[in-house]
Amino acid sequence: MTVINSFLNSILFWAAWIIIPFVMEIIPSIGSFLILVKKKIFPAKYEDPVFWPEVTLIIPVYNSQDSLQECIQSINDSDYPNEKMRIFLVNNQGSDDSFRVYTDCQELYPDLLMQWLNAKQGKSRALNLALFNADGKYIIHVDSDGQFEPHAITNMVRKFESCPDVDCMTGAILTMPQMIEEYKGIFARILRKMEFMEYAQAFLAGRNYASETNSIYTLSGAFSAFRKSAVLKSQLYNTDTICEDTNITFQMRYLQHTKVHICENAIFCVDPIEGVNKLYTQRQRWQRGSLEVSHQFLEKDLKVRKMFSNVMVRTLMYDHTFAFPRLIWYLALICLMCMNYSPEVILVSTGIIFLMYIASGFLYYFSTVGCLKEFDDLKRYYRKHWYIVPLLPLFNLLVFFIRFAGVINSINTDSAWKTRTLTDERKDFEREFMAEAKKPMNLLQKARKAVNYE
Repeated sequence: MTVINSFLNSILFWAAWIIIPFVMEIIPSIGSFLILVKKKIFPAKYEDPVFWPEVTLIIPVYNSQDSLQECIQSINDSDYPNEKMRIFLVNNQGSDDSFRVYTDCQELYPDLLMQWLNAKQGKSRALNLALFNADGKYIIHVDSDGQFEPHAITNMVRKFESCPDVDCMTGAILTMPQMIEEYKGIFARILRKMEFMEYAQAFLAGRNYASETNSIYTLSGAFSAFRKSAVLKSQLYNTDTICEDTNITFQMRYLQHTKVHICENAIFCVDPIEGVNKLYTQRQRWQRGSLEVSHQFLEKDLKVRKMFSNVMVRTLMYDHTFAFPRLIWYLALICLMCMNYSPEVILVSTGIIFLMYIASGFLYYFSTVGCLKEFDDLKRYYRKHWYIVPLLPLFNLLVFFIRFAGVINSINTDSAWKTRTLTDERKDFEREFMAEAKKPMNLLQKARKAVNYE
């Protein structure tokens, strides 16, 4: 009986460590690699249409004066015909001089048809206002702090025209290499290089695999495109969530039952993360938005048995339900020693998991290199940063704890774009800690006064 119990405990121990990363990380990385091989053997051919259709680009503007001109310039420099594009710049109550940048761009790029609109505050309201005024066959919305790769719009439209059964697509988001290299200090550059590698692998490998299996969880809010005929049948962008991009994705999938794809050769480059505080607020906001949208659409489907049949349920369980045991494992390693697990077993098992994540990362790495074959500069920059891949599990671990904090902070709080930074929470913690630490001293002083009362 002792041997059986020991065997069962061992099985449970290894299963708890391995099954989650194997199912959620290793299998998709193998799948993405096999899809790359498939595309090499059977490459998709998208022909140019006889006539290039009209396209409406929507750019929400909120205090974007520092990046707006570069964004518009990238549209002007794209190889899509200027006369086939109409651009809506929708100001949602910004307070800077973005309008002046817009007027300057009218003079700099006279061939672009641009229009300025004023909307109520909120990205969703800005997008909806422009949608009602859009007249293109395809609707593309992008953030104002990014720049198109010159072939991005053309590649997106070409795939739409060649795939009439696809009504919505996300582009591939990368951070700008030249801006990454401008940061001073090893830690600052390493953080942003990890973000670059994370984005590249997430879009060019991870979402590429998800696109083939029609399981993309969210269309990127930074660069997405729709057939106008499809998106206008939806409930448009929801104003009650901070994750309007996930909400519209769920609408297209659950309400309209349409395919959600990626156009991996339509690349849009955004600014790298500004710092740890920005990373902290950004990932918490994504997590809170994901919870809000899941509650809106999946309340009746949140059952364990649907984990393997419903990608939305699987993602939600992995990010939230499984977060608790994962957190316990991370924090309770020392406690395992008190349960007769030797330090060697704990270290070996942790090392195996770490190596599995590294192996998964390199499969994504090779898949991503293959997806960047059309873009020599980006491919060269990505390839030379292979040494970042072993660091990505640590970066993902940091992000996991940030997202877990987002779950906690979302309890009994309203949806809001303004999220407390790590610095704000650290100061509050120090303030509360000092207040609690003073309580025993205050009691001691009261006791002394009482004893020494004359």
